[in-house]
Amino acid sequence: MGEVSGAAAPLVIAVDGGGSKTDAVGLDLDGTVVASARGTTSSPHLIGTPEAVALVDGLIADILDQTGGRPIAQTNVYLSGLDLPAEVNAFRAGIAGLAWADAVVDNDLFALLRAGTNAPDAVAVVCGTGINCVGVRADGEVVRYPSLGMISGDWGGGWHLGEQALWHAARAVDGRGPATSLVDAIPAVYGLGTVREVIEGLHFERIPNADLSLISPAVFDAARAGDAVAAALVDHQADEIVTFAATTLRRLGLLQRAVPVVLGGGVIGSRDERLLDAVAKGLAERAPLAYIELVAAAPILGAGLLALEAAGADAAALERARDELGARQSALPLAQPAS
Repeated sequence: MGEVSGAAAPLVIAVDGGGSKTDAVGLDLDGTVVASARGTTSSPHLIGTPEAVALVDGLIADILDQTGGRPIAQTNVYLSGLDLPAEVNAFRAGIAGLAWADAVVDNDLFALLRAGTNAPDAVAVVCGTGINCVGVRADGEVVRYPSLGMISGDWGGGWHLGEQALWHAARAVDGRGPATSLVDAIPAVYGLGTVREVIEGLHFERIPNADLSLISPAVFDAARAGDAVAAALVDHQADEIVTFAATTLRRLGLLQRAVPVVLGGGVIGSRDERLLDAVAKGLAERAPLAYIELVAAAPILGAGLLALEAAGADAAALERARDELGARQSALPLAQPAS
């Protein structure tokens, strides 16, 4: 693609929004990053569709302000919480009339997938604030999941790990369950003294319910220190990641092929040895030809590559964008208050 320069050069915009933050970047058609902006979560599940639209629109306005109001060549938006067709359609309806109304809109798993691989047959599992999976096949077949938590069969992610850890700690305190070091670790997360104080803080909304995800790093710490309850939670999380990947490969008929399984999100990004070893072992048993691609870069990399590809960018532009966006490590903690 021929390079266009100057203030009026068309701009490519990419947005990736997860359970804790939303990143937006503006790129030249040659793959150079020329602007960036960050906001809190844009998941419609957490803040509602109108609020998600407003947040993304504000980030895009910021990008346009930074670049002098250049014309938009392509916009791709990938958000957590756009899991069902009705949710995608509602978001698209919400952006009607905006400057970026013709954007490609889909779930943020597609950005993670592209960040990890451009293989035509692939699976991606995200385990961050929540957990979800998507699989694609060269002929266009796609496997995806509602990702609505326990009601849609999901288990895990930072929020659920926190909830489960508190459940066990509460039962340890009153004698219904086995002893666990989480009894001391969980209150410390919130600067409190007892599990009872945490429970009451959540009940009376002094602690936001979303802040249950702040507990998840303590679960991994406790497991590393030998706590049996915490270790069981980590092992369960690993099994759920493997189950998502292996099930998706089976549904796509790809168990007998060498297919990448892209892993990302804050929980996976903790690089916990027990978790990752268990995932690798489980995947080797259930999908022995699959291989893991662990994404260290922030998913905005994948969103940027997809947006550039949709704009017709050439291989050199994609490589430049990969170099620039790939340097932005996915340094998110396992959870943030806004998740």
